[in-house]
Amino acid sequence: MALQGNLQDFSTTQLLNLISLAKKTGSMSLENAKDSALLYFREGKLVHVSTKQWQGRLVDMLLASKKLKPEQVSAITRQSAKLSDKALGIDLIRAGIVSQQDIVQSVKNFMLGIVYSLFSWTEGQFKFNQGARPSNDRITVPLNLDNIILDGTRRQNEIQHLTDELPDLSVVALKITDKPLRDVKLTSDDWRVISHIHPRNTIEKIAEANNMDPMQIRKIVYGMLQAGLVELVKPEGFKPKKGLMGSRAGKDGASQPAIKRSVVERLITRIKRI
Repeated sequence: MALQGNLQDFSTTQLLNLISLAKKTGSMSLENAKDSALLYFREGKLVHVSTKQWQGRLVDMLLASKKLKPEQVSAITRQSAKLSDKALGIDLIRAGIVSQQDIVQSVKNFMLGIVYSLFSWTEGQFKFNQGARPSNDRITVPLNLDNIILDGTRRQNEIQHLTDELPDLSVVALKITDKPLRDVKLTSDDWRVISHIHPRNTIEKIAEANNMDPMQIRKIVYGMLQAGLVELVKPEGFKPKKGLMGSRAGKDGASQPAIKRSVVERLITRIKRI
């Protein structure tokens, strides 16, 4: 019998913790209105991940880690379409294109990137299938779920904090203060943001111009705010809608309702019996 339920009742964090405690082997699918993910576990450790968009193929992982260029991926896809990921990995290592460590690290980064994104899911369905395993041709790397839970929770707390500090990027702009920049060690991303600061440019527009996602721009701007390098101002000519500036908490990162311990204990007992 498969264990299944709703993420409104049990968060991703709680589900991963249960699988770790029970040292389960199997797969867990998660699905919401926008995306789906499939996680595989072996004896309580995460070993493989895929999503609706990313099927967990080696070439995708190496591309995401910038170990392969897009033109290399295209050539490999044409010439080695029938090769398994394991066979392809061996060929790439023998050809000196990537190292074994490149492959292992790329797989880890790919898995963690997807799993960390699942911590923010507050709605959707989950289903655990006992004993299910990934395809034999896929490369698997066991990752400790306790570490993932700790890091994922810290990341979510950071996201919540940054979202509280900078809730709506479309209604605020930046102004450079009088503090001299020459004495501060700025990253290339910091300079990219600074170069787009203009009275009419909202933070959202600066992010779009630099191809940055909302959390990336929030981290950069928050750091510069704390250092006193910039300050928040209203964009020139901007007329906020009534009540728009007053809201400091959005739907993203909304906290989950507390789950009674007795309910969690029943779920632990149930998953152990599967």
